[in-house]
Amino acid sequence: MGDTIQVAVLAGDGVGPEVVPVAIDVATRALAAQGITLAPTTLPFGATAIASHGQAVPAETLEALEEIGLWVVGPHDSASYPPELRNPPPGATLRKQFGLYANLRPARAHGGVPAVAPDIDVLVVRENSEGLYADRNMTIGSGEFMPTPDVAMAVGVITRAASERIAVEAFDAARRRRGHVTIVHKANVLRLTTGLFRDVCRDVAQRYPDVRVDEQHVDAMAALLVRRPADFDVIVTENLFGDILSDLAGELSGSLGLAPSINTSATQGMAQAVHGAAPDIAGSGTANPVAMIGSVAMLLRWHGLRTGDERVEAAADAIDGAVAHVLADGVATGDLGGDATTADFGTAITEHLR
Repeated sequence: MGDTIQVAVLAGDGVGPEVVPVAIDVATRALAAQGITLAPTTLPFGATAIASHGQAVPAETLEALEEIGLWVVGPHDSASYPPELRNPPPGATLRKQFGLYANLRPARAHGGVPAVAPDIDVLVVRENSEGLYADRNMTIGSGEFMPTPDVAMAVGVITRAASERIAVEAFDAARRRRGHVTIVHKANVLRLTTGLFRDVCRDVAQRYPDVRVDEQHVDAMAALLVRRPADFDVIVTENLFGDILSDLAGELSGSLGLAPSINTSATQGMAQAVHGAAPDIAGSGTANPVAMIGSVAMLLRWHGLRTGDERVEAAADAIDGAVAHVLADGVATGDLGGDATTADFGTAITEHLR
């Protein structure tokens, strides 16, 4: 168990340079209370990297990330990049280069924050390398093509190997939560692709007799998340379904500004909030840092579980507890009806940790 944790910091675009430093400050404080030093390395990424290196993800950034297992990554605004540099977007570059196959997206209501579903507390485990998102399926090309100007097609890919490894992630997570997994698919229509996904998840479930398992079609799942979210714990699904359901769950919990996320492989983890770059409020100091702070807490917990360092897990728990406490006290940014600035909220969290 080392006393220093290295982390790569890629601030990104829009509100990224505002919310990422707040999250790093919070993590630094929480780890220090456990006797651990956080050692951040800032790397070029996004629009600033285009200005300095001519690429959104320069080679030197990729080389550094190869050596550093933990990354804190802000949002990117690739729509504002020069047309020739928009594809692939920076997130896709990182995901493909390092095989970040698991996207974990929790959604939980907080005291002090109005929520459509005040009893929601779910974790969406999203397969992140294939599925019905065409850009994830090809070595060359996007996976979309047009045989004629009036016909557009996309390739969807489901494999047994990818389905199995994401199912394992989901069932392991359920053992740490409330012991319940819901398999989400559309096998009544997409019988071969999402049918394979469902069947592999069922097979994996046999290894976890202590975990309760059920399944839903994705359209029914969306309705049930709205109607009775407290019935669900861990939701495992393919890429496109997971993207949609996790955004829905985030809004039900109060705001996408509260929605954290990590993307992981077996060896590397990336904290990146669900929300986008929000260029319309960039520089105003009003961005909500909760999702980014929560993403960093998830990253620390993932690292603590992998390394067996309970101090790191304790730091993650302390961050989550501080966020819950500060929100319950009524400290909130404008998107949640408050008047706190990004910096104000970060200060409130670090003061609580102190």
